[in-house]
Amino acid sequence: MEEFLDIPTLIVIGLAIVVLFRLRQVLGTRTGRERTPLQRQNEAAAKTPAKPGEENVVQMRPRPVEPPQNDEDIERAQRKLETEIAQLSHGEEQVAAGLRAIAEADSTFSPKIFMEGAKSAYEMIVTAFAQGDRQTLKNLLDKDVYDGFERAIKDREAQGRTIDFTFVGLPKVEISEAELDKRNANVTIRFHAEVVSATRDKDGTLLEGNADQVTTIADEWTFARSPKSRDPNWKLVATSQLE
Repeated sequence: MEEFLDIPTLIVIGLAIVVLFRLRQVLGTRTGRERTPLQRQNEAAAKTPAKPGEENVVQMRPRPVEPPQNDEDIERAQRKLETEIAQLSHGEEQVAAGLRAIAEADSTFSPKIFMEGAKSAYEMIVTAFAQGDRQTLKNLLDKDVYDGFERAIKDREAQGRTIDFTFVGLPKVEISEAELDKRNANVTIRFHAEVVSATRDKDGTLLEGNADQVTTIADEWTFARSPKSRDPNWKLVATSQLE
């Protein structure tokens, strides 16, 4: 025991304690409640206020990026675009040609990002319509389409009707048309959605639908945007219900 507690050993133990103390100061200690990088990123985003009018905007076009700097970057970007067009046109040459024309008019257009944005927009729009959320609809719809939705909401409210609505998913989504006319890029999408919907009167009596059953609805919607516009967002300009 006396040999173990000699002076050199005590010095080594003392140095080890100092080093561990300094490491703890630098690295900290784990509590089991540490946030992941994604959680920290989401918290930072939540602290950044949205600009007025952008609270419910769905981005269907990527943020501006630096243009390709050399031939290799240009070729890589073109291959990526062609891959996305091939995947989303499903062999329909007219659709593929329309997507290429839109991409030529707007170098930031990405069919894949547009499609993801359209899916999010669809969910937001059908949910906002069921809830009577006019502000969300106004941000995403062309004026004529919004006026039609708003009239339907007003009629429903006048009758005292409410809708219990839950969006379940989109098992099938496909582009049916794509074209670039003189003014706008237009993309038409067929949505096959699964929802739970039940319409009730002012007394709570079920009038339509089933609050305990998932049903499928099918719509064909057209989104439009001017490639020359500084506004990156697309608007819903036409709707129709598929049988």
